[in-house]
Amino acid sequence: MCTAKAMAETYEANRTACKYVHSTSRGHEAIQLAAAFQLLPCDFVSPYYRDESILLGLGFAPYQLMLQLLAKRDDIFTGGREYYGHPNYRGNDKPTIIHQSSATGMQVIPTTGIAQGIQYLEQINSDRIVYGPNGEKPVVICSLGDASVTEGEVSEALQFAILKKLPVIYLVQDNNWGISASAEEVRVMDAYDYAAGFPGLDRVRIDGSNFEESFDTMHRVVQYVRQHRTPYLVQAKVPLLGHHTSGVRKEFYRTQEDLEKHAVNDPGPKLRLRLQHLGVDEGHLQAIEKDAWEAVRNQFQEAIQAPEPDPATVTDHVFVPTPITHEKGQRQPAGAEKIIMVDAALFAIREIMEEFPEAMLYGQDVGRRLGGVFREAATLAERFSDVRVFNTAIQEAYIIGSTVGMSAVGVKPIVEVQFADYIYPGFNQLVTEISKSCYLSCGKFPVQTVIRVPIGAYGGGGPYHSGSVESTLLTVKGIKVVYPSNAADMKGLMKAAFLDPNPVVMLEHKGLYWSKVPGTEDAKTVEPSRDYVLPLGKAALAVQADDRNIETGESCCIITYGMGVYWAKSAAKHFPGQLDIIDLRTLFPLDENLVFERVKKHGKCLVLTEEQQNNSFAEALAARISRACFQWLDAPVEVLGALNVPAVPMNMQLEQAMLPNGEKVTAAIKQLLQW
Repeated sequence: MCTAKAMAETYEANRTACKYVHSTSRGHEAIQLAAAFQLLPCDFVSPYYRDESILLGLGFAPYQLMLQLLAKRDDIFTGGREYYGHPNYRGNDKPTIIHQSSATGMQVIPTTGIAQGIQYLEQINSDRIVYGPNGEKPVVICSLGDASVTEGEVSEALQFAILKKLPVIYLVQDNNWGISASAEEVRVMDAYDYAAGFPGLDRVRIDGSNFEESFDTMHRVVQYVRQHRTPYLVQAKVPLLGHHTSGVRKEFYRTQEDLEKHAVNDPGPKLRLRLQHLGVDEGHLQAIEKDAWEAVRNQFQEAIQAPEPDPATVTDHVFVPTPITHEKGQRQPAGAEKIIMVDAALFAIREIMEEFPEAMLYGQDVGRRLGGVFREAATLAERFSDVRVFNTAIQEAYIIGSTVGMSAVGVKPIVEVQFADYIYPGFNQLVTEISKSCYLSCGKFPVQTVIRVPIGAYGGGGPYHSGSVESTLLTVKGIKVVYPSNAADMKGLMKAAFLDPNPVVMLEHKGLYWSKVPGTEDAKTVEPSRDYVLPLGKAALAVQADDRNIETGESCCIITYGMGVYWAKSAAKHFPGQLDIIDLRTLFPLDENLVFERVKKHGKCLVLTEEQQNNSFAEALAARISRACFQWLDAPVEVLGALNVPAVPMNMQLEQAMLPNGEKVTAAIKQLLQW
């Protein structure tokens, strides 16, 4: 506690040097240390941004924390990329800490995902589980502030933890403030009362400024969860003695009366008085305080002198390398039958689950009764059990965000969002947690997951079941986006996506699943071999123009994906030998080499998309082509997409009016070839 206080006061006295925003644990030290002292290296903990005392209690040195405070090169957590108190750690000497973001409450789903993964590994008797020195089972602690309990994603996590009986402890530190809003202003109950509405969630309320009470309670709760494997909520009332952050200072919004009220419960003086009562020598207490101050002063000066990060490393660790770099296996094995795209995905996942016991599949309606609303998971639960294939509630945030924790313990989740239109409730997790985890942990915590998303419009699906979301996804850095257009690509890309140690979103067009839409018969292909993999980032020439037409300038190149491949093929019948059709297959990473190579040959190019055209991925790609291929172009790079309306209308005539089709592509090509 003396060390934490000395650190906070040192930072305050050196505000010019401590120029990056930070929070300290002043007032929260007792409960944080009490929690940290219970944990073993086999455990997991997710501190939030005010939890430096948890880190001290785990054995991290002030110097290590200060390197992050000052964003220095040798910051062991994030290499100068993250705020103070945002750790991540993998090692044999301390509990594991997944990447911690600043979005309050968002860490609860990924951390609950850790407990979900541990439970699954226990269920299959996996050798991936690490136990304590005396065979202790691992537990998970998720720390959060009371103000964040009002987040809807906290509710999703609690629901799942109770339903599945997961070994997770939610440690809620309640200092009565959420930045400048008091508890009375913004919520009708605290975390303890809120937890009463979740049957099966054990709970306790304690004085988090009293170290003995905090230690005894956390010891009891941790031992209980180790043994009984059920969730627990601990609400600790604590004072807030520091600023919200260095940039939002307490005097901005708190009265002197409020500050004095909180100061009475300072955990440091409370513990000091208790130790004096127990007979601890005053000189010993003073020596502890002196030693702490001296150590903090020396380590702070050392941290100030530490080197800055090398700017050349700024793009390191966006992804970790994938093992799938070349196409392997047989794409068209002799004697194999043709299959439709929905079966290609089903067969790929079936083969994955047969080979990898750590593979799981979950999402809405993918379980035993239905097997997915498109039957894309049919029979999988019967074959692999409800432990490995199961339904979730309507919880897109949990479905997506839990993969962070699952991946951290070595489980490889395949999850599904039922329709692309419903991915938005999961966007917090995708953007805040998944996409940044590898980069901000310097490669320690890439998220290995496949997120399946049925997408696209056909047959009157209406405004909430027909949308295209690829442009939105492609603004998110740190994820890969795949969009197959036929069964062979579906299977090969699904296998590669699963084996990729980074997060991959699989966009699967509903209108191509069964090849029932006129003109999409080519989506049905021979089933590739079991070992077939198709690396991400490799486009294909679906149709190739004759060299003679290219030489005479009577050709052009269509760049597209998904349903666009079939609109382009329909148009190609009117221009025999004049068109290249490039099927991108993967939208990120993008095969720029093939795209630029073919555009340079033709000098004319149309980028075709199902999305509404304005501000789309297709328009951005057209701009990149224009820049890279400018001196070879004979005409402006054209783009054809859907009309710029907010949604796909349900009436099928209106739907067709909005979308591109073969006739519209034909008209665009005629105009382009006239240049």
